[in-house]
Amino acid sequence: MVVGVTPTELAKHYPRLYHMAEGSSWAGIQRHGLLSTIALLDLFEVTPDARRAILSEQRTESITIEHPVHGKAVIRDQKPLNRSKLEKKALKGCSFQQWLDMLNSRVFFWLCKERLQTLMCAREYCSQTHVVLVLDTLRLATDLQQSITLAPMNTGNTRPFAHERSLQTFRRMAEYPFEERLHRGLYYTAVELAVEIGVPNIMDYLIEAAEMKCSTCDKESQTIQMVGKLYPRDGPFRSKPGTGGTFP
Repeated sequence: MVVGVTPTELAKHYPRLYHMAEGSSWAGIQRHGLLSTIALLDLFEVTPDARRAILSEQRTESITIEHPVHGKAVIRDQKPLNRSKLEKKALKGCSFQQWLDMLNSRVFFWLCKERLQTLMCAREYCSQTHVVLVLDTLRLATDLQQSITLAPMNTGNTRPFAHERSLQTFRRMAEYPFEERLHRGLYYTAVELAVEIGVPNIMDYLIEAAEMKCSTCDKESQTIQMVGKLYPRDGPFRSKPGTGGTFP
């Protein structure tokens, strides 16, 4: 019998959530919150043809969209996915398009800062500056519990292996086998937290935000460095810019 996990229990083990956003996105995040790809396309009133092109294929590059009122937004690429690997053996009971639809309908957070560093220091992103958001798990999970799913894997990645996955990989908190997985260690108990549609009021849960980047693309000596504080200006990132920001 699956017991699931409550917001309090989740926050006990994972008090912070981490999100890596595109480097120029801070103004839009403050204005619109953190939105899924589909919600962002709705907000920006993207034309049907352009919308179809963005949603019907894996994005090999980031895409900039514009709106006369809302300004610009960047929809991130999906480079870590490999369609061939997914279709040959990984996807169970769903098509590649259904998998993309699932990814495009959610905003994703890491529950461990180590996974954030792994993503920031991946070869596609290690030379870029990103906006890193740190959120309060308890407040977000309490308010958005009905919109949250948890996953035991990086659902947008197929490297180095394409682990088996299905639409049931995304489970509600009440259905997620949290206690059963605790013996694996926190790095593997819950890997992703996703919120359907997104979090328009992201500022209500934000502890801090900063521009950060990987120190080097050399895997032997990678750390995360802070480029500049964004929120709050005197927040708990304790290092000086360029010296390797620390997490709360």
